[in-house]
Amino acid sequence: MSRVRRRARRVRATLLVGAVTLGVAAAAAGPSMAQPGPQPVPPYRIADGARKVEGKPSSDGAPLLEAGSVYQDAIAPGERFYRLVLDDRSSVYVSAVLQPPAGAKVGSSDGLQVEVMTTEGRDCTGNPGRADFGYDAVPVSAVGVRRLEEDSDCQQGGVYYAKVTRTAAKGSAPSAWPLELRVQREPGLAAGSAPTTAPSAWPSASPTLPGTESVPRSGGTGFNDARALDGGVWRDELRPGQTRYYRAPLDWGQQLGFGAELSAAKRTKEYGSASGGLSVSLYTPYRGLVEAKDVSYDGKQASVTLPKTAPVAYENRYASETAVRPVRVAGWYYIAVTMAAKVAEFTDEAVPVPLTLRMEVLGTPAKAPVYRESLAAGGFGIGGQDRAAAQDGLTAVEAADAAGNRSVMRVVAGAGFGAGSLLLLLLGGWMLLARRARA
Repeated sequence: MSRVRRRARRVRATLLVGAVTLGVAAAAAGPSMAQPGPQPVPPYRIADGARKVEGKPSSDGAPLLEAGSVYQDAIAPGERFYRLVLDDRSSVYVSAVLQPPAGAKVGSSDGLQVEVMTTEGRDCTGNPGRADFGYDAVPVSAVGVRRLEEDSDCQQGGVYYAKVTRTAAKGSAPSAWPLELRVQREPGLAAGSAPTTAPSAWPSASPTLPGTESVPRSGGTGFNDARALDGGVWRDELRPGQTRYYRAPLDWGQQLGFGAELSAAKRTKEYGSASGGLSVSLYTPYRGLVEAKDVSYDGKQASVTLPKTAPVAYENRYASETAVRPVRVAGWYYIAVTMAAKVAEFTDEAVPVPLTLRMEVLGTPAKAPVYRESLAAGGFGIGGQDRAAAQDGLTAVEAADAAGNRSVMRVVAGAGFGAGSLLLLLLGGWMLLARRARA
């Protein structure tokens, strides 16, 4: 009996401790569980190591932006000037990403413009680059360029200026919004190897996207933490007012097919619809817009499929078609998928909506143009590590960490091999000396 009583006491004590623990947990979590509220949409993530800079309202005293660097600034409606010192052997891209705060009001005349100009104030060929807001205040990117081209302006080395203009309708918010600036340098081609004419026609039919089972892969908040995708079907989720970013590696001669689908949301009203409820935008490795498309969403189902891109080719920069001209260099192409904030008017914004992404990379990599220097320093080109990052679904930071870990493991393995070899040599020497001693 005493043994039975002891067991009973132990059971009661265990149950009591469990009940107290559950009670404390319930008390701590009670208020948040009772009143769940939508969490704020994560803001755009600025690049790690971005340097702070302050643009000037005129070219006087404009700060220097260097190729290969990322900067952060803030801009109110108006102009900001930055200084560039360029060589005569490369094309240069200056991108600006404007990040409005959540809930900001934007109109059709609100947008961003970037132009590269001479010290005399003349725009270089291909400028300005412009981005306009659609239905929502989401990050937008515009690019100014100094392009190498025979018999054109801006071919000499020297001082140039990048002018960034934020346009806003009358009555728009006068506050300054965060701005991310990036300067990328594309080296020129070897002498005699640069094509100077636009490419011939190519098949531009809608892509046939895969229909396999989806695999979860969560997108990022911007270009810097975009999640890598390979060909296949991927699963994510979106909330009203949110934009997810992804990236896809495109080598020379390859094309991209992409589509996005929104499933049913948790509706709070029987009827409702948002124009531009689902939108998809495709950007180049230098953050220039290639294509954008949107469709209305009523909380039940929506789908957007982008036209198949032109094959990546150097000579695309001479094309007249606006969707072909940007696809001029191999590298990571970025995809932004947005659900309009207006969807929250007839759905539960705290409940994410399932998002399906279908992607296909078409064609085998072609021979790359002969550049004078490596493309990698400018953030262009595709290598083996990039393809591995796409297969594993890594962001740029995660891919860099993985590459660093592999380097450390190689050093450790090499050190281990060296230590083992030294030990074998010492052991062999000791045995030789022992045999001589016995002799």
